[in-house]
Amino acid sequence: MKQLTAPLIAATLALSACATAPTLYQPAAGPQAVGYSEYRIEPGRYRITFRGGPGAPIAQVNDYALLRAAELALADGYDWFRITERGVQAGPDRSPRMSIGVGGGDYGWRSGASVGVGTSFNLGGGPSAVASIEVLMGKGPRPPDGDVYDARGVRQSIGGART
Repeated sequence: MKQLTAPLIAATLALSACATAPTLYQPAAGPQAVGYSEYRIEPGRYRITFRGGPGAPIAQVNDYALLRAAELALADGYDWFRITERGVQAGPDRSPRMSIGVGGGDYGWRSGASVGVGTSFNLGGGPSAVASIEVLMGKGPRPPDGDVYDARGVRQSIGGART
């Protein structure tokens, strides 16, 4: 039994290492894919969503949504943006799992009984987080409100930290 258990545990650990990938700042390849997407509501107003990978910290997902807002503001010739709506949700952990168990059985005229032992290994990295913000962009001096961000400053601080 020990000869079979050790290779199974080693294979499980190897699979779990491969199953967890870092959350990258990139365009989302589809509706449920990791990355950012945006919807232009009107000139100077966007809804931006960033979907993190399994186990991505919520702070990182929020930062990447802010970074995308800053990039859009600068690309459209704006200096700052105001967050008018924001939401964050963390989905349930639906990562694949692998279980190993040991038990007993009946062998015809002989029977054996044993206590079952089992364990489960999570092959994913945990739940996924999604940040969604709606932003209104502006030009000129930045208003002193708390939810107003300087686009160049956000790009420099968050964009520089991800490289």
